[in-house]
Amino acid sequence: MRSSAIAVSGLRKAYGDKVVLDGIDFDVAAGSVFSLLGPNGAGKTTTVNVLTTLLKADAGTVRVAGHDVATATRQVRAAIGVTGQFAAVDELLSGRENLQLMADLKRVRDGGQVVTRLLERFDLVDSADKLAGTYSGGMRRKVDLAMTLVGNPQIIFLDEPTTGLDPRSRRTMWGIVRELVAEGTTIFLTTQYLEEADQLADRIAVLDQGRIAAQGTPEELKRQIPGTHVRFRFADLHELDAAARILTGSTRDDDELALRVPSDGETRSLRSLLDRLDAHSVDAQEFSVHRPDLDDVFLALTDRTAADDPTAEHTSKEAIAR
Repeated sequence: MRSSAIAVSGLRKAYGDKVVLDGIDFDVAAGSVFSLLGPNGAGKTTTVNVLTTLLKADAGTVRVAGHDVATATRQVRAAIGVTGQFAAVDELLSGRENLQLMADLKRVRDGGQVVTRLLERFDLVDSADKLAGTYSGGMRRKVDLAMTLVGNPQIIFLDEPTTGLDPRSRRTMWGIVRELVAEGTTIFLTTQYLEEADQLADRIAVLDQGRIAAQGTPEELKRQIPGTHVRFRFADLHELDAAARILTGSTRDDDELALRVPSDGETRSLRSLLDRLDAHSVDAQEFSVHRPDLDDVFLALTDRTAADDPTAEHTSKEAIAR
């Protein structure tokens, strides 16, 4: 069993009468991707700001890389890197100069060599000496993440890192995240893209109105939501009629010659359905299992009327580096 890179217990934060975080608990295993999902105003950014030492909690305990964020701020900051919702890149500096600035702030030994390696890793060598203001959105994001890696942090917080990127740039970022995790880095990810969490996260927590509504692996969360079914398609109406009589409780679609049968989607259940059809000499042309996706999970677990988060300030690399 992997050790905890982040351990949160009873975390609370309020602003006046507005309770933003209402006693949340979760653990993040070292060398894994943990994704925090939730609608606007759920408290995601507040959580990230507490975990990255930019905000003090009202109650609860938070340990990051084995250190208490309230009493060991310097040690926590030395162990983490942060990429916020918007690329923290100085457009008046080149890509190389942005990286060198971060290396200087973190007092990295052999900073020039570190910068060169990061430019090579992120395929930024050819554009390294051009002003960042001339970069595409995807390139700025790559520079932003490269800046986060200066100092080789154990834990990286990615707060909606692919917002606004085109699909190709987003998948490039996914590949980089997977490489980092393969090297043992822990990733704490907040994202508006549910497919992103499904693709990357080992575990997901759904935050709604300041509380954890559910947490688990993506597959565990999907299984909590009803709606799994088997869809059969038949050659003609005669076969469809026969199947509908056999598989009671099903829903039919005459235009598609299809039958939707509630099921848990497991092998034993599917075999039972096929055996029942076969016993009556009814053949399905095709069948498929359909399960709820993370969109269904998100909509089922969250209240979409939540107010905007009053603490949705941007995280700051420079503040953490100091």
